[in-house]
Amino acid sequence: MPRSRYYLSQRQIPYTMKRLVCVVTAAALMAFNINTFVHAGGLIPGGFTGLALLMMESFQLFGGLDLPFSVILFTLNAIPALLSYRYIGHRFTLYSCLMIVLSGLLTDWTQPMLTNFLQVRDMLLVSVFGGLLNAVSISLCLFANATSGGTDFIAIFFSEKHGRDSWHYIFVGNCVILVLAGGLFSLDKALYSIIFQFTTTMALKSLFRNYQRMTLLIITDKPDEAYALIRDITHHDATSFTGIGRYKMAERVILYSVVSASEVTALVSALKELDPGAFINVLKTERLDGRFYKPSKD
Repeated sequence: MPRSRYYLSQRQIPYTMKRLVCVVTAAALMAFNINTFVHAGGLIPGGFTGLALLMMESFQLFGGLDLPFSVILFTLNAIPALLSYRYIGHRFTLYSCLMIVLSGLLTDWTQPMLTNFLQVRDMLLVSVFGGLLNAVSISLCLFANATSGGTDFIAIFFSEKHGRDSWHYIFVGNCVILVLAGGLFSLDKALYSIIFQFTTTMALKSLFRNYQRMTLLIITDKPDEAYALIRDITHHDATSFTGIGRYKMAERVILYSVVSASEVTALVSALKELDPGAFINVLKTERLDGRFYKPSKD
């Protein structure tokens, strides 16, 4: 094996292990959440997980059929997984399928052990803390460049295509499903499920910020070194402007760059270490059209 390929493979091993650990942990957390918080409140989570639980309950109530959760979950995710494999990434989809398979099997396997594990009667507490645990599980998948499947495939596809996060659109779609479920079963549980999903959406937007864009305006005496930091840390480009600082009537250079929100903290820290006197303005970017560097999902 050539030396360059050997070193590349050596660097890939820790990253692969990190992805596997995150995916397995996320699957265990999701199965635990379904069999504790979700089961205790009779909630219907958003996405294909909630749809699978809703179909399980419908088959059992109206048809007398007791179908495994995993079978329904795998069936629902089949077409989105194929589209993800085609349009998003091969390894991304394979890790996501691992998450779907593990979470489905663990949910069925641990259900007898965890059904009566949680003794909480306050539906609001169940909805909020269940939603938080759900967000942590999904975030672990996203940090591993994978997803929990279903509507997350759709959300990431549109986020990749349009350069902005689309979790709030998925939330609206989930609310429609939950309202329909409330008409079939219990309206109060459907409303608590909306609280569960809202908590998940808000926590997820805080935990995972890769699809949020931030604009940086940097006034520094070391523009070349600052630009090098932007390229090295974020792989994004920058545009420089020359202006006049009115206080000292001195020529100053302004660097303009757009980066992912998750990269801002590390970049600003590095810039302040480079030039403690730098003036940095960070602005939220609502919309971005044009070329923007996106790391590969694989």
